[in-house]
Amino acid sequence: MSTSEYSVILGVGSFVPSKVIDNQELSKKVDTSDEWIQSRTGIRQRHFAGDEESTSDLALGAARNAISNAGIDSDLIDLVVVATITPDMAFPSTACQLQHKLGLGKVASFDLEAACSGFLYALDVADALLASGRYRHALVVGAEKMSSIMDWSDRTTCVLFGDGAGAVVLGRKGQGPQLLGFQSGADGANPSLLYQPAGGSKTPASMNSIENREHFLRMNGREIFKSAVRVMEMASRQLLAAHDIDPNDVDHVIPHQANVRIVESLANRLELPIDKFFCNLERHGNTSAASIPLALDEATRLGIFKPGQLGLMVAFGAGLTWSATLVRF
Repeated sequence: MSTSEYSVILGVGSFVPSKVIDNQELSKKVDTSDEWIQSRTGIRQRHFAGDEESTSDLALGAARNAISNAGIDSDLIDLVVVATITPDMAFPSTACQLQHKLGLGKVASFDLEAACSGFLYALDVADALLASGRYRHALVVGAEKMSSIMDWSDRTTCVLFGDGAGAVVLGRKGQGPQLLGFQSGADGANPSLLYQPAGGSKTPASMNSIENREHFLRMNGREIFKSAVRVMEMASRQLLAAHDIDPNDVDHVIPHQANVRIVESLANRLELPIDKFFCNLERHGNTSAASIPLALDEATRLGIFKPGQLGLMVAFGAGLTWSATLVRF
């Protein structure tokens, strides 16, 4: 088995709950319509987890599929990183719950929180830890139960999100797509653009916070739209420039699946044809940290990527955070 100077994606996998809610069904619960949602977001349906399903359950399904796809024994995994903003509980970590459910050894396991950029942040961290030589194989998961933090009285946000998980197994030996580089950043100047006000140490849970619906997601959609396009273009151009790659040489872009208008605006700003962008947004909605690995797995199973092609994964999230990853298929 050959050793690579880069981390290699040995396997990919995803998992979504069986419950599918289309826009028509959602309009029975929320003051909205299929036309309103599609015209503004491009979303047609989303998957919602059941009351008894937790984020670690979704992560488990994706992880099992990724490990199976990698074709390695799970005993070889010695690092688990889960990116999520909807953990099973504040602590212990969802990664620890996943480690136990998978029956792994007592390996290093932790959560990482960078919202919708979380999976790419987690890839960056796992890549560095593998490069250090201290770990052999990393299981990196993006998993979310966004339905658990939706305010169903706010039609501008609750129609956007869905539940799901995606995962990859990384190693330094073996065959598969190579992670060539990363570009991540953050700007915490205005957290109220996209946030969950209560439940942390600043605003602990109380009767007042519950009555004020402060445990649900809140978002300034207009400002997030403008910031998202700007920072994703910036991260993409910085990463490509660092590797002396012209944007036109990118064969595939897997963007965070937030809004079709954001994807179209990013394509325009990068001056790339929209058919280079893989989108599954219409079927899943915005699954936050699960968005990119879910899309990566679907595109892989569809046979879209060809050996030698260059891919760009790019995301933005609450924080504001952003991240881009360059991959050679």
